Amino acid sequence: MAGGESGRPSIYPTLRYADARAAIRQLTEAFGFTERAVYEGEDGSVAHAELVQGNGAVMLGSKGGGGRFDEAMGSGGVTGVYVVVADVDAHHRRAVEHGAEILMPPTDQGYGSRDYMARDLEGNVWSFGTYAPEVGG
Repeated sequence: MAGGESGRPSIYPTLRYADARAAIRQLTEAFGFTERAVYEGEDGSVAHAELVQGNGAVMLGSKGGGGRFDEAMGSGGVTGVYVVVADVDAHHRRAVEHGAEILMPPTDQGYGSRDYMARDLEGNVWSFGTYAPEVGG
């Protein structure tokens, strides 16, 4: 069964971090993700991690771990990820309490969403808001 049909997301943003453990800490503490799995490489680096938020997830790992994906991502720039949250203002307060760099405070958008934007420790841009477009049939 393809992703999405079984209740699992069919798209997983995947990020690489120089300090994946610090990224996991920030994403869980400041942005409310839940750690689902963390697999270590032989050198103690994060070979693969899965963090969940609502019914979505991101995958991440340490830069420099080797392998084709790490090689392909080696010269990649920052990533932007949008995450749907129920209470934007409470989510924003939590991020601020944990020292997240806020790029845009909670703002009502013309298309009916309320969003805010933050940057993680390695420059990736995370947007959190109420906009949840329908996908599929």
